[in-house]
Amino acid sequence: MSANGYRDYFKVLGVDRSADADAVKKAFRKLARQYHPDVNPGDKGAEAKFKEISEAYEVLSDPDKRKRYEQFGQYWNQAGGAAGAGGVDVDFGRYGNFDDFINDLLGRFGGPGGGGFAGGPGGFGGFSSGFPGGFGTSGFPGGGFAGGQRAQAPNLDAEASITLSFSEAFRGCERTLAVNDERVQVRIPAGVKPGSRLRLKGKGNLQPGTGRRGDLYLNLQLQDHPVWSLEGDQLKADLPLSLDELALGGEVRVATPDGEATVTVPPCMTVGRSLRLKGKGWPTKGGRGDLLLSLSLKQPASYSDQERQLLEQLRAARSVDPRADWISAARL
Repeated sequence: MSANGYRDYFKVLGVDRSADADAVKKAFRKLARQYHPDVNPGDKGAEAKFKEISEAYEVLSDPDKRKRYEQFGQYWNQAGGAAGAGGVDVDFGRYGNFDDFINDLLGRFGGPGGGGFAGGPGGFGGFSSGFPGGFGTSGFPGGGFAGGQRAQAPNLDAEASITLSFSEAFRGCERTLAVNDERVQVRIPAGVKPGSRLRLKGKGNLQPGTGRRGDLYLNLQLQDHPVWSLEGDQLKADLPLSLDELALGGEVRVATPDGEATVTVPPCMTVGRSLRLKGKGWPTKGGRGDLLLSLSLKQPASYSDQERQLLEQLRAARSVDPRADWISAARL
């Protein structure tokens, strides 16, 4: 601190004036671990240093306070017309361990954006928001950090992704997952779709020192299937037909999720038309969706001599030019 009482908060945290919010937070975490009184019992110097870096972080982590501080220096608080960081008195006895305190501090300074240690994405040990709770403050006419407002409760929920086979999603299945060193049996209901989420209550992240635990959300994905595809509640597939089946129609054997079945193909069908089998599709809450079979022509690698002779006869006997209307409509 200079003789006139001005604290260079950037120097206190050891960051450049151009440091962004993440760099400021990272520097504070490092120094907080170094100077926390629990790590330095009885060291008044370390405790004073800890309060100083806490004060610096409280100002530099708040965009509005930082802007006023950079503009007005030691008079930043008076310039803003609001209470600011006059000094931080911390009641360390209120916390069960160091991590509880740090997360409380980050939660109050950084709000929902507060993070933690151990590399957790967006939060302490995998948590995604600041921790609640409180610690004693003085020099804050407004009632404490962030204008006396209480930090939001921590988001202890966690997410994981599971990829299911088409059969597992269609029929339902059970999976065993390893969650926080615990084996959890999960029942996947029949008929789940890609992007569905399952909630496992009380299987999320654990808040240190409190025993509180969030929920685990499972994001479900489906593997591609060589035949079936899913569109809403409708199960779709291509149905290969021979030339004579397309032309003459008749009963043909097809596959369904429940096994083989026989369907009737009307005569003179064209490629791309669909046959609808009601109630044979994807499981739904009300029963089953429909099964759509899109007709396609399956040409053999080669025709037998007899087939070729019959096709030649067909060509000779053909009464309609298949391209007549097309050529007429294509003229410009």
